[in-house]
Amino acid sequence: MTTQHHPVDHELVRAAAHVAGTHCRGENHTMAAAARARDGRIVTAVNAYHFTGGPCAELVVIGAAAAQGAHELETIVAVGDRDRGVVPPCGRCRQVLLDYFPTLRVIVGSGDGIRAVPVSDLLPEGYVWADHRLDAG
Repeated sequence: MTTQHHPVDHELVRAAAHVAGTHCRGENHTMAAAARARDGRIVTAVNAYHFTGGPCAELVVIGAAAAQGAHELETIVAVGDRDRGVVPPCGRCRQVLLDYFPTLRVIVGSGDGIRAVPVSDLLPEGYVWADHRLDAG
C-alpha cells in the first residue's frame, strides 16, 4: 500500500452530493457517484438498487461515462443520500475500478479526513484481471 494522497477534487464531491440530494429518492436510488474524465468532464450517476444485486453508483457511472465517450476516468467519488457524505466503494466496486482504471484516484474519508487515494490502496494485493487473461500475450 502506497498511502499516497492526492489533492481532493472538491468540485467532484459537490457534483455527487448534488445528484444524491436531488435525484436519490426512496430505496432504489440511495447513492450517487461522480467521476472526472481525463478531458475534465464530470459524469454523474446513481445506483440502481435491487435485491438481486443491482449495480452500485460507481459501476453505473462507468457505463454512463463510456456512453458519453469518456473512456479514461481519473477520479471518482460516491456520496450517500440523506447527507451521508462520502462513502467508500464496496469490495466489488474496488475490484472493478482497479480492473478498468488501474491509475484511478478514489475520494474517501469524511470531514477533515477526506482524501484522494489510488484505487490500488483500497485493494492491497488485489487480483488483477488483466494478468490472468489467456490472450494477454
